[in-house]
Amino acid sequence: MIRILLADDHRLVRRGVRLILDAEPDLSVVAEAADGAEALTALRDHEIDLAILDVTMPRMTGLQAAREIARQPRPPKTLMLSMHDNEQYFFEALKAGASGYVLKSVADEDLVRACRAAMRGEAFVYPGAMSALVRDYLDRLRRGERLPPTLLTPREDEVLKLIAEGFSTREIARELVISPKTVERHRENILAKLGMRDRTQVTRYAIRAGLIEP
Repeated sequence: MIRILLADDHRLVRRGVRLILDAEPDLSVVAEAADGAEALTALRDHEIDLAILDVTMPRMTGLQAAREIARQPRPPKTLMLSMHDNEQYFFEALKAGASGYVLKSVADEDLVRACRAAMRGEAFVYPGAMSALVRDYLDRLRRGERLPPTLLTPREDEVLKLIAEGFSTREIARELVISPKTVERHRENILAKLGMRDRTQVTRYAIRAGLIEP
């Protein structure tokens, strides 16, 4: 039996996905979470073989949670579940250590296969994704472009997300268990790296980067 953690901030989505998974004889959802932070807590409280994480969630995104999971000594497999047919999210999911990327719109067709592929140590990419990525890659090469590197560290991503969501310096310090001075240093580094001046610009960047939902 594959023991699954399901993390999504929409209860109805979790309910629908759980019905799909629990209908299979070899799959069982043993824990649920409404954001990435809850997912990490659930991993400490349950024996989990596979974590299915929504890409964009409040407080801590699925991508951020996947990075944290990958750092564990014996991490479970991870799959990203998303409503976004978006190459940036896909690349970030792979960099975060996910075994696959499944679109919510076709979860009833693809998710079960993706779960089994992940547990076999195989990667799962939703149908059509690779051809689109290859076309885009070739177009960029023809234009002489290169994919930009990730500018921010994982900790800066966390601070950026909370800034964009309207948290104060003290609230961010309390949330991340760091000092207010450290938060301010991260804030200065983020603005300097991104060439930005204020929270409005930071929020727009966070939405484009998939750290928060518009």
